[in-house]
Amino acid sequence: MLKSVWTSWRPVFTVAEMTLRQTVMDSFIIFTVLVQPLLIAVMALWMLRDKGSDIAVFVVVGSGMTGLWSSLLFVCGNSINVERWSGTLETLVGLPTPLEVIVFGKNLANVFQSLVSMVASYMLAAFLFGYPLHLAQPLLFGVSLVLTVLAFISFGLIVAPIFVMNPSVQQWQNAMEFPVYILSGFLFPIALLPGWTTPLSYLLPPYWAARALHATSSGGGSLQEVLFAWGMLLLFSLIDLLIASRLFKLMLVKARIDATLNME
Repeated sequence: MLKSVWTSWRPVFTVAEMTLRQTVMDSFIIFTVLVQPLLIAVMALWMLRDKGSDIAVFVVVGSGMTGLWSSLLFVCGNSINVERWSGTLETLVGLPTPLEVIVFGKNLANVFQSLVSMVASYMLAAFLFGYPLHLAQPLLFGVSLVLTVLAFISFGLIVAPIFVMNPSVQQWQNAMEFPVYILSGFLFPIALLPGWTTPLSYLLPPYWAARALHATSSGGGSLQEVLFAWGMLLLFSLIDLLIASRLFKLMLVKARIDATLNME
């Protein structure tokens, strides 16, 4: 899949641009990537308003991460189903461009759009609550953000075909949102959770993304910790892309055999 995406960078960006044009005014996506993270940020900042700017930065980054995860779960996860509901999935499958490349472009647009929530949370904390926010390590934070986007896109490429091939899994879509908020340490450290949940956190790419972003935004982590988090993000991205490539092949083979590509 890496080779397909690399050699098809023009279709990727074309699909991303078209997806942004289609979703920029979608009310559900606006609520998912902007309104809901802002509500979480407002409530958290109000409760922690006397804790100082360091906590504010943690909350701002964490609330932005909730927007990223919600976008991945609901928007990227349904990126193939939306085409099926629209009656365009068969056409996309018949194109010379591989379907996984098209979905990669759609996920890129959705994750990029959800980054708006982090910027909005920053502005809200700075102007509404009067916090003088600043990034302790802006360069490292930028690298962490790029790796986070890659990890989320790769994870979304797994979720999308699973939702298509196993509609029963999609019924748990809402139930998967808040547990990941908690297990990934978006808004508070996982050290506050029971010890048996820690291995579950380590298996989640969003946890390593949150760890890298929190450490570089507040300066609370060492360079070794940041580099380790980057390594885990790259590792999970590679694993997810390999798994996703296999899932897309299984989905298309199953569709051609069962002739149920456009059916629920």
